[in-house]
Order: sequence, then C-alpha cells, then structure tokens
Amino acid sequence: MIKKQYALTTRLLTVALGIALVVPAGGVTAADDTSDAALSAHGQGKQQKVQLEYLDRGLVAAHTTDGNFLSWRLLGNEVNGYSKTGLTGTDFAVYRNGQFVAVVSDSTNYLDTKGKAQDRYRLLAIPVRSHPSATATESVYEDDANAALSTSTEVTSATYGISSSSGQTVEQTAAAHGVSAASLLKPDKNKLSAPVSVWNDTYYDLPLQKPADGITPAGEVYSYSANDMSVGDVDDDGEYEYFVKWYPSNAKDVSQKGYTGNTYIDAYRLDGTLLYRIDLGVNIRSGAHYTQFLVYDFDGDGKAEMMMKTAPGTKITRYGARGNVVSERYISLPKEDRQAGYANTDDYRMSSEDYYNHVVQMFQGWSEHPEVKNGHWPKTLEEAFGIAPKYSYPLSLDDAKALADYFIDVYAPSRSTRNDLRDFEGFIVSGPEYLTVFEGRTGKEEQTVRYEPERYDDGLMWGDYAMNRIEPGNRVDRFLATVAYVNGRTPSAVFARGYYTRAALVSYSWDGKKLSKDWTADTGWAIMTNPFNDGPHGRDGTDPDLGPLAGQGAHSLTAADVDGDGKDEIVYGSGTVDHDGTLLYSSKDVMPAGSAIPGQIAKLGHGDALHVADIDPNRPGLEIYMVHEAATYAPYGYALRDAATGKVIYGAYTGKDTGRGMVGDIDPSRPGLETWATDLRTADGSLIGKSYPGTNMNIKWSPQLTTQIVDGSQDVTPSIQDWQKGTALVATGTLSNNGTKGNPSLVADIFGDWREELLLRTADSSAIRIYLSTDVTNHKLYTLMHDVQYRTGIARQNTTYNQPSYPSFYFASDMDWSKVPVPNYTAPGRGK
Repeated sequence: MIKKQYALTTRLLTVALGIALVVPAGGVTAADDTSDAALSAHGQGKQQKVQLEYLDRGLVAAHTTDGNFLSWRLLGNEVNGYSKTGLTGTDFAVYRNGQFVAVVSDSTNYLDTKGKAQDRYRLLAIPVRSHPSATATESVYEDDANAALSTSTEVTSATYGISSSSGQTVEQTAAAHGVSAASLLKPDKNKLSAPVSVWNDTYYDLPLQKPADGITPAGEVYSYSANDMSVGDVDDDGEYEYFVKWYPSNAKDVSQKGYTGNTYIDAYRLDGTLLYRIDLGVNIRSGAHYTQFLVYDFDGDGKAEMMMKTAPGTKITRYGARGNVVSERYISLPKEDRQAGYANTDDYRMSSEDYYNHVVQMFQGWSEHPEVKNGHWPKTLEEAFGIAPKYSYPLSLDDAKALADYFIDVYAPSRSTRNDLRDFEGFIVSGPEYLTVFEGRTGKEEQTVRYEPERYDDGLMWGDYAMNRIEPGNRVDRFLATVAYVNGRTPSAVFARGYYTRAALVSYSWDGKKLSKDWTADTGWAIMTNPFNDGPHGRDGTDPDLGPLAGQGAHSLTAADVDGDGKDEIVYGSGTVDHDGTLLYSSKDVMPAGSAIPGQIAKLGHGDALHVADIDPNRPGLEIYMVHEAATYAPYGYALRDAATGKVIYGAYTGKDTGRGMVGDIDPSRPGLETWATDLRTADGSLIGKSYPGTNMNIKWSPQLTTQIVDGSQDVTPSIQDWQKGTALVATGTLSNNGTKGNPSLVADIFGDWREELLLRTADSSAIRIYLSTDVTNHKLYTLMHDVQYRTGIARQNTTYNQPSYPSFYFASDMDWSKVPVPNYTAPGRGK
C-alpha cells in the first residue's frame, strides 16, 4: 500500500540567474522529518549484522618523486573508537624488504622517503587495546601518553639500522602497543600481509584482451573499446577480480535505430589473466540501457556471482592459464522454449522489412487488442490517426498494408521529421528474454529464468508510439539493476524495466542453487486514450497501490536505508519502493507560476542524475538530489528531497530539461555537501553562485576528505579537478566512456586506504589504467567497501547513466567522527 505521499504547497523566491528557488511553505526545520527511525545516526537506522565480503589488507605501493607511497585497508571490524582526525583501532607495522620500518597509527598510508622502486613491502596488523571509554558513539581522544603515536613513526634500531624521526625506540613503541619488541623486529611471517612490489608510477595497467572487429547485417564494420566495469572476489582470496564490458563502436541509445555489435563481459585477475568472456549474443542490443551486470556474493559462500539479462545466443567462453580456449557453451534454454522451437542460433534482430511486416501484423490484430476491447483505445486505426473511416475490421491483409503504408509514410513523418520508420532496423522486439546467474570464478551458468516483466510488445503499451517522436523499442527496453539488502541482512538482486511510464521491479535472492523472488513491484500500465497520440508521461499506472510510481524513474537507482529500519529501500528516481516492495512515497508538488499548468499538482518525474547521500549533516537522515527533464511540466528542474519522506527541502523551477547535476564537498569552508545543476548551492539551499564544477563523475581523491570531479569526455583527456585547487591529475593516454557522459570505467575504493581509485581505459583499450591517490592523509577510516550503501552503489555503478557511490554516513572534510557508524557484519568464506 502507499505509505506516504506528499503534495506540497510551495512558494517562489526570486534569486539570481533568473531561476526560482522553491522551498516548502513555512520553511524547513528538523521537525519536518516525522520518522523516529530516521532520526538515528545520520540515516544509519537499526544496525543488524549484515553479510559483506572478506577482504585482505589491500596493500599497494607506488613510486613517487618523494619516495614510495603505501596505502592499505582498515577493515570495518577493526574499529574500536575515534579520535580528532579519524577512527581508532588496529595499527600497522610497515616492513621494507623484510625489515621493520615504522608503525602507523593515524591513518592507513605511509610515505617511505627512503624507498626505492625495486623494494617490496609487507604489513603487520597490531590490534590496539580499546581505551576504557572507547565506543563508536562516545567521543574518545588519545591521551598524552599515546599522542606521540598518533602519527606515522619510524623507530630507532641499531640492529636493523633504521633511522629515527621521533626519537622513540622499538621497545617504547612496542610497549605503547602492548606487544614485545621482538614481535615487531621479527614478526611471525604468517601474520604478515602478502608482499607487494612497487608500481613504477602512480598507476597500474591491467592488461586486456580486446575482441575482434565485426560487421553488421547492413555491412557496417565496427570495433571495440573497454567500457563500464565492476569488481568482485570470485575465489575467496580477499582480492578483487575485474569485470569489463566491451562496447562496439556502433552501440546505440535505445531511441536510435540501427544494428549494433554484440556486447561482451570479461572477467580478469589483476595480472591480466582472462578467466572467461560472456558474449551476450545478437539478441541483446548494445547500448547504455540494455546491459546492467551485478557482481556480488549473493549466496554468502565468499565467492561473487554475476547476474544480468541474457537471451538465446548468450555464450560463455572459458580460457586456460595460457590464454587458450578451454570451453565454449551457450546458456541453457528453458524446456518450454526448446519445445516451442527456440534455439541459441536464433536471430531476432529486425530488418526494415521485418518491421514493416510487424506493423502490418499489429494492425491486423487491432480489433483483438485488450485495450481496444475494453474501450480504452479507439476502435479503429483511422480514428486513432484522425482520418476518415474507410476500412472494415478485423482488417484484411491488404487493408492492413494500406494503413501501415499510411502510418509509416504519412502519419509518422507528420508528427516529426525524425520519424523515419521505413529504415527502422536493428531492434529486438520479440523472442525470449532471460535472467542468468553466472558463477563468478568460471562463468559457469548456474541458473537461467525468464526476465520479468516481459516486454509484452514493441513499446505500444509503453507509450513508444504516443509522442511526437515515434520510437518503437524505446521505453519498453529501459533497464535498471542494483544490489539491495531488502531483508537487512543479506544481499538481493533487483532488476527493473521501464521508468518513463510503467515501471516494474523484481527482487531476487540467490541461495547458491536457485533464484527466489523476494517481491515484485509493478505500477501497471500508464493508461492512454490513444496509443498513437497521447501524453503518457506523468500518469499513474493501473496498480492501485504502486500506480503513483509510474513515470518517476531515473536513468539510475539507489539502494539505501532511507527510513532507518535497517533494511534497504530502492530510490527509483522521484519515488521510493520500500524494502518489502510496497510504495514508500511518490514525490509530487505544485506547479509554479510560469509553468505549463500552474497551480496543478504534478509528479517530480524522470531525470538523468540521482544522488542519495547524507548531504546536509544538520538534518537527520539521508537526502536525495535529483535533476528533472520535463521542463515546463515539472515543478522543479532540480530538487533536494528528504530521503525518508520524499518531501522537497529546496529546489528550483527551470522550465527546461535540466540534464546534469552533482553533489560533493567542494568548498570545505561551508558545512555539508554542495549541490549544483544550473547553479551552485550549499546543503541548505543558499546560493553560492552561478559557476560550478563539472557533472560527469565525482571522486573521493583528496587527503582532506573533500570531493573532486572527474572531467573530460569523448576525445578529451580525463582529469581530476579540485574546485579550489585546480587540476589534481591528468590521466594522459586514457579516455572516458559513454560519449558526453564522460564516465570512467569505475570509481571505487578497490584497495589502499579509504580514498577511491580511478579506473580508465587506455586510449587503445589495451589496458585498464588504475590511478592511486598518493598524497599522504592523516585521516583513518575503514574501507568504504564495508559500508553497505557504498558497496551496493559500486555494484550498480555500471547501470545506464553511471552515478557515483556514497556511504550511508556523512562523508566530508568536516566529518564528526563520533557519528561514523562501525559496521556490524559477517564476512563469509575466509572471513569466518
């Protein structure tokens, strides 16, 4: 049932730039949040023990002009309190070439100024006895006796010839940590991390094996480039493997006609070993909206699986250690499909002739269409097209062809000159659709089931013929996916279809043998009076409870515990689905003066960018920042909303498609994360100015916990930009992905300290270049991969229009470390 739905009265405040800032009448105060659960520590909610992944120390070393920079992970279960600059817990001894170098207490990085490029390093974790009052919710600062150890400390040892920067002896350091000097000087090698060599630069190239060029049925030659990525530990060794999507040069937006090459997903070890390649086949079109791949340990065996949409013709190729092909195998088709004559050799790609025949067949069956029979749609196609009646129904083949010719050659071009349906080709609008679970280590098919919901038709019911732009196969083939902890303990896979009109989500659990549905959330069809001339956007679906969610979807989605009950909701653009598949809310507001329908209540609607984070630390819970594209039919061009209620905190009516927006702590002098779309604002909505950073992707790169922006799209060399300090990195020799979106292949905390790594394809796609931030930081924080919201965000980052991942807590330069939650988790496999 619908739990909350808000239609807010608004008032307009005139601001600079000619944009109206909109806030709820009466202003915004903390009392506006009515959920007691949402008042818990910054959106954390009830802490249940959750299943996360076992991770090793993640030690990396990179050679810089100042020496060798090292960084490594603090695990979530190693925290015992906090200090003025970070969390407290396990400290670390650093070893160079087997010799003790230093103890690091204040962070999880170290600059070895005496290090050389040929050195090798290891770490020893030193559990720290908890301070008597050290808890995750009580302020704890080091006392004077321990203050000297709150920084990286080199220790005097005549035996090992290690110089001293602090004057402390090995014995003093050992005593302060409650261990023996011998255990530091001659540690148990079984307790040391695996040794690592030093990168020659501040990046590492992961070698790739580029697929061969191809040719379409229309004779177009295409080539491949590396695209979006994900990570997962497929063999329970605590190290990530790397999943790379290969994009053909003729990949298309779902609204664009034409053939595409096949999409491939590769699984690599960090050394470049190719484990397997999944060829999705000719019956999965290539483009940003078609393939979302979820890599995660769903069944809790310590080894990641991969799930994604498949079709007849999807094939797994396994490789040996020498790169030789070990096996090739198609996915298994369901028994009923095999009996019906479907085969993995089928090709459902539609030629222009196929499409014409498809329209003729659709018109012949017009009288029997359920929406015609129930009286929702015109009884005749002539009435639908607004022409004089001429034909008898059901239509004969000749009459159906005559109407098809009229529709394609006259009616469609009269709606838009871009409606060139005579050359419509390359789409797949028929044939089976599946969801497949693959074993992460080998690519072995574990289970294949039908994809839900099915497409039903070529988009007629989805509104693809209703607008001026007639786009068969468009709204019907908009897919989204994420990982979510809907039960609060274990991960589920959520796959979705549709967001402009009908929206349907299905949550699945995987127990290692079979998929089980947690729930299905389906808005039902957005009712149209004429499928060839109507405005289907903004209308409710037929489902009495979930119907208001129709038309509210975005080009991404986020799993987050927005209501503080310890279970993940699905933020589906301008609406949110509760953890049990019911509707939490669907955000609406009053259309302002100057809009197309002033005074009316309208949905906030679809948008291209979506960010769910603790944006304003002075408000309880999480916030949602989103841009909206319905122009004069949307109450806001951008808006910040309370994530628990969907209530708008502030926003602006822009009267145009506001296509981009971003959040981040780019100005540390101001509290909270800044937000920007058409202007730059503080977390509470105060205007900063009309200049603002880029909007492609943000990254946690700075040692000061501020936010940087990954800039550069198409043929422009990517860079990392700091709003106040300028260029932080120029990624020479690399390129971003997805055209003007300018996405890196991945931005994630995949190893090292809490900062994110930047993963980009090299210009020739021969490698994925992994950049490491090498500025020393004195902030200590566990790996972000041990925060559920962040980790699920990394899993869904490759979904459609890639969006950044945010932790469930406030992350910025002015963090209150007492409010950083300590993860309560189990780590299956070796982590048990």
